[in-house]
Amino acid sequence: MVSYLEPALAVSGPPIMPGLGDLAVDEVEDSPLLTPVTPNLSWAGVHASTQAMLRPDARPTAFRSVTTMRRTAAIHRGTRMIKLLSGRQLLAYLHGRLPRGFCYRAADLEGLRIPDDLAMLTGDITRFHPEQVVFGLRWRAVDPADYDIPFSVEVEDLPAYPGLTTISPHDRVGPPVLGTGFAPSEQHLVPEYVTADLADLPMPAGSSLVAFAPDGTEVSLFLYVPEQRAWTRMFGPHWRHLLASVPEIPLDQEYLQVPPGQPEGSTLLGRFQGQTYPALADPPHEFRVLARVRAARYAVDALARRTPYATWRGAACTVVGLDGDWRRLRLCRPNVDSTPSLGVECIERGVYEVWVSVHDIDDLHDVDLTYKL
Repeated sequence: MVSYLEPALAVSGPPIMPGLGDLAVDEVEDSPLLTPVTPNLSWAGVHASTQAMLRPDARPTAFRSVTTMRRTAAIHRGTRMIKLLSGRQLLAYLHGRLPRGFCYRAADLEGLRIPDDLAMLTGDITRFHPEQVVFGLRWRAVDPADYDIPFSVEVEDLPAYPGLTTISPHDRVGPPVLGTGFAPSEQHLVPEYVTADLADLPMPAGSSLVAFAPDGTEVSLFLYVPEQRAWTRMFGPHWRHLLASVPEIPLDQEYLQVPPGQPEGSTLLGRFQGQTYPALADPPHEFRVLARVRAARYAVDALARRTPYATWRGAACTVVGLDGDWRRLRLCRPNVDSTPSLGVECIERGVYEVWVSVHDIDDLHDVDLTYKL
């Protein structure tokens, strides 16, 4: 008989699977990660099974136990998410970068606070030392459909990312992708996610940029104000030293405006009285027209995420930037064959991009993902 145990305590009842149930409160209760334990399978054995590359020819019992366990860690509308950043990445988000690539539920990282524990999850080129600062982007999930589990094999109706596990260390940044849905770790079980197709996600209201000090203290640095497309400063003078490694940030400004003309890879669109408008999401319950004037912030009747897609040399991509007749493309499914042959650049763990002339793109179109409100 198999029993399901949460890493810290026993949990009664069946596993909570993704996509079940709606949320009725502002503070979303995260479903726990449930682990199968049998007389012949210890906690050490469970951990070891998540740290081995998941191959299509894996033993059925091992495959089933890992994937079943991983699917219990679900994302719901309003789930608090986090992406760990280096100083270089922090600056890029202040300049308009959107959530993308590998990320985590904030609740799964509650036991990891000091930079030494968090640094490996940044997926950046920069190497960290224990005394340095790790930054993070926090936001609330708009919908579970925006996220995939990076399995290396197809699991029921979930898309797979087999190519991420086969990429050479010379062509990747950050730790390897195991394909089990868990981050590489010697002692922790950290469920990881990727944004669907590794695409950009619109920045929700209330998103924040934070810093983790050497003693584990979390400091809120900037809060995103979507109506002004700006980040407002939240920290006082006694925390300025946390940004010493990012000298390009003006520490005396109250607002840091996202530079005009920054293209957005994905946008939110809402319907109000039969018309389509740019929209704003403040999960889990508030979705409205994006407007600076409070009287015009109408609740939308329908909401969708619009993402531009392209096909280039047979590879499916999302469009994340533009400059005249050139488009910045990001691979939806990078693999060992496409990354060197297409000449793409690894920007961060799992994210591969390249500039391409619009005349060389075979297909360019928008895809709307409609959310159920």
